[in-house]
Amino acid sequence: MTVALSKSRALMGCASSLTLMAAMFASQQVAAHGYMSDPPSRAYACVKKLNTDCGTAVYEPQSVGETNKGFPTFGPADGQIASGGLSQFFAIDAQSATRWHLSEITDRNVQFDWYYEAAHKTTKWEYFITKAGWNPNLPLARASFDLTPFCTVEAGGAVPVDGAEGSRGPAKEKHECVIPADRTGQHIILGAWTVDNTVAAFYNVVDVNILAAAPDPDGWTNVGALAPSLALLPGDSVKARAFTGSAESAEYSFSIGIDSAEEGQPANWAFKLAESVNAANKPVRAGVRNEDGSIEPIKGTNTFYAKAESGVTNYQLQTTLVPDPEAYMHVHDVAGEYVLDKGQVNVDFTLMTNKKIVVEATVYNADNKQVGSIQQTIDATTAPVSVAVRSAPGAHSLKLIATSEDGRENFQDLKALNLTGEGGSQEYDAIYPEGFATYKAGTTVLQPKNGKVYECKIFPYSGFCAQYAPSATHYEPGTGSNWTDAWIEK
Repeated sequence: MTVALSKSRALMGCASSLTLMAAMFASQQVAAHGYMSDPPSRAYACVKKLNTDCGTAVYEPQSVGETNKGFPTFGPADGQIASGGLSQFFAIDAQSATRWHLSEITDRNVQFDWYYEAAHKTTKWEYFITKAGWNPNLPLARASFDLTPFCTVEAGGAVPVDGAEGSRGPAKEKHECVIPADRTGQHIILGAWTVDNTVAAFYNVVDVNILAAAPDPDGWTNVGALAPSLALLPGDSVKARAFTGSAESAEYSFSIGIDSAEEGQPANWAFKLAESVNAANKPVRAGVRNEDGSIEPIKGTNTFYAKAESGVTNYQLQTTLVPDPEAYMHVHDVAGEYVLDKGQVNVDFTLMTNKKIVVEATVYNADNKQVGSIQQTIDATTAPVSVAVRSAPGAHSLKLIATSEDGRENFQDLKALNLTGEGGSQEYDAIYPEGFATYKAGTTVLQPKNGKVYECKIFPYSGFCAQYAPSATHYEPGTGSNWTDAWIEK
């Protein structure tokens, strides 16, 4: 694998060629997935809880930015460079000077690292950087970047991991590159991984703060992130817990209370907490480092810093939420009996709430095996809920678990059900997602959301069958956006 620094490249192409490439890409998608892990891509920083309000990118950083190759002639459209034009990831196209966590770059000689969920033969990696004087409050576009990559790493069709094509794991080699000497402060690096045997490429944006001229000014060391997520209410409190090794340090821990709804907005309470840390005038700080080494709080994601004399190695946030005594969830219209038709029935009922809640409704048989489930968001209203069930006649139960958007409220209920009628006959190995980690080629599962049975595809696609998270539905059989990459309907 060789590294070459490109000197010139002209921007070519037009809207018609982008459309043509998009059509080709749509017909030739493959299951190749990966992301920049160090410094972390915007989506992977969501996984690490450095970024918030990321949408589904937090569950699938490896799928973000997948589109046609050939940037800047082709590739993602202007305004959608971070998401790759994939609608499920549009949340990370939001662009402002304080929207995303900035990874510090303190040495212009950098090593870019990737992680691959499904590695494919690779042509090259290219790294682009925003222009000097770019405007971080404008949507990301080609005009934001130098369109000549400052670093190119050739792969010659090799698989970038230790293993066969389709394998999962860290990159075999890091990419040694040099940040241009005239770039300092806030910038975005665009990493483009070009797959060799398809029309696809993966585009990852990395938000950075380049401080190469002042590494660790005055001995400050990064010891954690102050990444606000929840909107807090009056009476709530937040504590920045300092740790020296495994023990909490009372001397370097700080707490604030929330006095108003405005102060409870994430950016505002993060600023207040960072200010309280700095006002103590101790060898710890919170904020963002400027090029001169000073550390100042911002209304957004801040960084915790400590000097060696403090002994602080890590900060963790702890929020204490005041319950809302007026919040409620009521369950209505649960029937005493539901009649199966060839083993299938919809369990219908009504929920009433005065909060925005996410409800998980699950039906279990007498052996406490899941035979139907659904997750539904209800926004302070009365709403019907229907759970598709596939089971046999007998005693069942309906379990309801609901949480408010801020995690402040938690409602639970359990209702007894009796299913009558006739059972079904189709066989399967498991009811999705029970035992998902054991799924392999040939495994058959019942999808309780639609009552259908699916079979896991052969290698290398079988690896996607075992991927599951409660809100990550990319490969969920029958319902996920790319379920056909992993499953066949029986």
